[in-house]
Amino acid sequence: MESSQLLLFIMFLYTIVLSIRSINCIEKNNNLVTNQAALFLFGDSLFDAGNYKYINNNSAFQSNFFPYGQTTFKFPTGRVSDGRLITDFIAEKAWLPLIPPNLQPSNTNSQFSYGANFAFGGAGALVETFPGMVIDLGTQLNSFKNVVRSLKSGLGDAEAKKFLSRAVYLFSIGGNDLVYPLVANSSLFKSNTKEKFVDFVIGNTTSMVKEVYKMGGRKFGFLNMGAYECAPGISILDPTNIGSCSKPVAELIYLYNIKFPDALRRLQREISGFRYALHDFHTSLLERIHNPSKYVLFVCFEGFKEGKMGCCGSGPLRGINTCGNQMGHSFELCENVTDYLFFDASHLTEKAHRQLAELIWSGPPNVTGPYNLQALFELS
Repeated sequence: MESSQLLLFIMFLYTIVLSIRSINCIEKNNNLVTNQAALFLFGDSLFDAGNYKYINNNSAFQSNFFPYGQTTFKFPTGRVSDGRLITDFIAEKAWLPLIPPNLQPSNTNSQFSYGANFAFGGAGALVETFPGMVIDLGTQLNSFKNVVRSLKSGLGDAEAKKFLSRAVYLFSIGGNDLVYPLVANSSLFKSNTKEKFVDFVIGNTTSMVKEVYKMGGRKFGFLNMGAYECAPGISILDPTNIGSCSKPVAELIYLYNIKFPDALRRLQREISGFRYALHDFHTSLLERIHNPSKYVLFVCFEGFKEGKMGCCGSGPLRGINTCGNQMGHSFELCENVTDYLFFDASHLTEKAHRQLAELIWSGPPNVTGPYNLQALFELS
């Protein structure tokens, strides 16, 4: 057989193998969809798919303008990134559609069969964090209660209970609570020790988890506190030490990341059937900040070239939050967003979100544990 004929024959066999694999994937996909768990999302801008744009005109928190959304959607969706969020990739891995913002006017009760997204940019576990400007965690809980009532009305109590027990509840909360006292006047922070203040943040979060549990939730996902002390917008706060991670923020984050796993272990002892995934977001982010080129998404793609500067913004490290001409200020935009870990002063790029979603979905126990998200979705 001539070399050209041999090459054609090998390509033919390869095409057949790919076709068989595709059929198997589709069969697996159909099985997953048939028995799929819903995804409910709570927290802050890391998960907010656009809730903020529906009720608030404060442009300091909004991202419904160019260049946000430029990579995948080609238009601004309200996500604080150039494209998809961590939660979008997780939904994709769970064979779910993108979970729309809960406040989106076109939402109907039928859409809750896939879950709901209550996350809100700037939100905290404490009502004292950006008061009057955000939907805090407690208010997000009230919105979830409304959804539960709708589910019970549509499905009946018994079926709604099954639905809620199969669902996965994913949280990203607390970062704004820890940063807010350092950029604004917080009487709660000033009147308590740092340890006590962190306890308040964690206590409000675990109290909400207990409420969701009472309504039927059993499977929960969390991120510990990311390395926000090294985000571009934080690392320029000290004008005498531009580019250095903020020690005051780092101290609070350290306390939180020591205390929060203990709180989850207590919950596991206290409430029967509580299962959870906790991703070490701090380590994942910090490693990419300090060693950006090391973290390649796939074999054929390069890692990040820049881990400390934002792609969009102004000033040192593009750490001033003017991305998209916010509040009438000019901004700079990088040439190639895939080179960057951070998209703006404190939020990540789609490429970073994809990498983190992989770790949250299927990371080993030292990265995401005691369960990962994939294991939680597969639990009956």
